Amino acid sequence: MSRFDTKAVLFDLDGTLADTAPDLGGAVNALRARRGLEPLPIETLRPVASAGARGMLAVGLSKSPTDADYESLRDEFLAEYEAGLDRATRLFDGVRSLLDALTARGLPWGIVTNKAMRFTAPVVASLSLEDAAVIIAGDTTPHAKPHPAPLLAACERLGITPAQAIYVGDDLRDVQAARAAGMPSVAATYGYLGEDGNVAAWGADALIDAPIDLLALLATR
Repeated sequence: MSRFDTKAVLFDLDGTLADTAPDLGGAVNALRARRGLEPLPIETLRPVASAGARGMLAVGLSKSPTDADYESLRDEFLAEYEAGLDRATRLFDGVRSLLDALTARGLPWGIVTNKAMRFTAPVVASLSLEDAAVIIAGDTTPHAKPHPAPLLAACERLGITPAQAIYVGDDLRDVQAARAAGMPSVAATYGYLGEDGNVAAWGADALIDAPIDLLALLATR
């Protein structure tokens, strides 16, 4: 496999850098408890964690954005999540070593997530990820992934072209956003992967089974 000669590495947050599923799942289980429902195992909720409130409410309460009470449930869920978003969220094993290695190579790295900044900022702080060269949240640009706008905004802030970066994510929309931006993509098979989970069919330029595997894909500078 050819290596990427890149000037920066951009990462998705949930399911790629951080395992946020326990706190997202805890929030929806709190809503279930208020309604007299038993908690769902986190492993049941994990595949949809990258979809945030929409995914959690779909699996946790069988609700979709077309339901009349969806907006109020979403607000309740988000308030619950905000109150405890750093209780059990952790970096995936090997992420800190990967980020330190990128820094040692002189490669800036950044975060591009669909999570709104009101949640992104405290999660980033709790995980000591403030050394990111750029952070683009779900409400930083008018459009979220799979639209390319967030990735394009990250490149603009870094002063590089999309072709000079790579994007690492764990969801189909991450690969779609990278493709639309003209940026190479790497799919993290250790992440949440969505309900389908057929990562091999996404068309990413490369797959990694662990965070540290990314280093083998990067050209030596």
